[in-house]
Order: sequence, then C-alpha cells, then structure tokens
Amino acid sequence: MASMGLSIDEQKAVDRFRKDVVDPSQTSLVILDFWAEWCGPCKALTPVLEKVAAEYADKGVVLAKINVDEEQFIAAQFQVRSIPTVYAMFQGQPVADLTSARSESQLKAAIDGLLAQLPVQAGAAAGGDAGTDAPQGPTAEEVAQFVKLGEDALAAADPQRAVGIFAQITEFAPENAPAHAGLVRALVQLGEVDEARQVMAVIDSDPRLAADPMMAAAKTALELAGTKVDDSELAALRAAAQADPANMDAGFAFAEAAFAAGQRDEAADTLLAMVAADREWNEGAARAQLLKIFEATGLEDEWVVGVRRRLSRVLFG
Repeated sequence: MASMGLSIDEQKAVDRFRKDVVDPSQTSLVILDFWAEWCGPCKALTPVLEKVAAEYADKGVVLAKINVDEEQFIAAQFQVRSIPTVYAMFQGQPVADLTSARSESQLKAAIDGLLAQLPVQAGAAAGGDAGTDAPQGPTAEEVAQFVKLGEDALAAADPQRAVGIFAQITEFAPENAPAHAGLVRALVQLGEVDEARQVMAVIDSDPRLAADPMMAAAKTALELAGTKVDDSELAALRAAAQADPANMDAGFAFAEAAFAAGQRDEAADTLLAMVAADREWNEGAARAQLLKIFEATGLEDEWVVGVRRRLSRVLFG
C-alpha cells in the first residue's frame, strides 16, 4: 500500500495496517474481516470467523479485523462497498475473496485450498492429524444465521449479495425452504426474473419445499415481476396516469409496471393516492396490491415499514 503524499492520520492508518496485517501475512495466512459495530450481519459472522481461525491457528492462519468506521482510509483502499467483506491475505497481498463463504465448512474448504497452494508457515503447535477430517456441514443454528444475513442484505437493498448468500445456503442445506424463497426474491429484485423462475421450478418439483409457507412471498414476487414492460411503455403508462389521476385503471396499470421495473417509490405513491381517493375501488385492489408488494419485498424491510405507516395514516388517520 503506497504511503507517499499521505496525511499524518492516513500514514498512521497505513502503519497500523502494516503491523496488524502486512507483517503477519509474510509467513501466515491472514483472514481480513472488514466490519462495523452497527452491522448485524457482521456480528453473526464474527463467531464463525473466530472459531475457524482458532482451529487453523496451528496451520498458520490468523484473523485480523478492520473496523470500517475507525479505519475508513484502509477500507477505501480495498474499495469496500458493503460489509461484512472478508479477504485472505498472504505476503501483503489479497489472495482470495472469502466474503461469500459464510459457513464453517465453506470457510474451511476455502482455507484448505489456499494452504495447499501457498507456502504458509505452520504455527509452533502444528502436528498430529488436526484438520484432516472432512469439513462438517453447518448446524441448523448456523444455517438460520446465514438466512438472516441474506434477509439483511435484501433489507439493505443489496440483492446481489443476497443472491450469493442464499445460493450458497441452498447448496449446503438444499432442504432449507427460507433460503430457496429468499433466492427467488433476491433474483427478482436483481432483475434476473428468468433465473428466478428456474429456481421456482426446482422448488415446485420438491413437494416439501413447494408446500412451505415461505414460498408465498417468492411466488408473489414472481407474479409482480411478470408485469414488467420496456422503458417506452412504462413512460406511456406514467403519462396516462398523470394525465388523468381519477382514472383508476390507468393508475393501477402504471403502479404494476413501475414496481416490476424497480420504481417502487412511484408504485407506492400511486397506489397510496388511489387508496386515499377510493379505497373500495375494484374491491380494494389498490390496497391489495400494496400488501402483495409488502409480502414480496419483505415485511421487515425498512422501505416496507415506511410505506405501511403511510398506508395506516391513509386508512386510519
């Protein structure tokens, strides 16, 4: 990491990083964890990282943690855009991105692969047959933690990371319904609707997964995505709705297309205005559509919580 032209604080940050990460990485494999106090997923991942690092300590693996709030300059050098972000470092250079490895078995498999390729010096306590057993699958508690990481990523409007998390869970816990449902919802939010349909086809082929109540939200997400139109048609629907706000059919058509296109604020504003104007229109269709949107997005999503408050004010205020 270059140090010319740095401010005093930046130079101090570089010196700390060199002491805590670069120097140890000359002989050891350093697992570098970027985290923050306010980050819920980070707190869920920390025990997993600490446990794996402790078990591999005699093989030359150490854990280093970087608080992104306290070390903003270092985080910027690594172009950290979301947390947790985890890298493997050796001889001062990142050698692997471990961010998507969330379970003990996934982390151990990744570390085993790196140790087989790199001249990492084992610790003084190395020996015996420790670590020779095949990695065990994650416990039910660990799987639940990873599902929460995926849901947190969705709530933070990071569907790409959510897809990575949920996809990995479906690999090491193929019977986990929340992960499959989350993967469908994440793919829809990412705009990968065809891939989401493929995942749903796999779900439908498994009676246990298909019957799980969690699938309702996934199916609703796919249903809402089915109304997506191209940009020119969306513009035409918007113009028609704005030209005649009293035309409920026009407003509803635009709201459907807007949400499918990722314009959820416009969709919500339109539907809320329709509820305020005539909540009984088409047997309460505008309110029902909002409820579908809430279900597909996730009831704990901050955006959903805010829109639900607005809907309550319209209905009961």
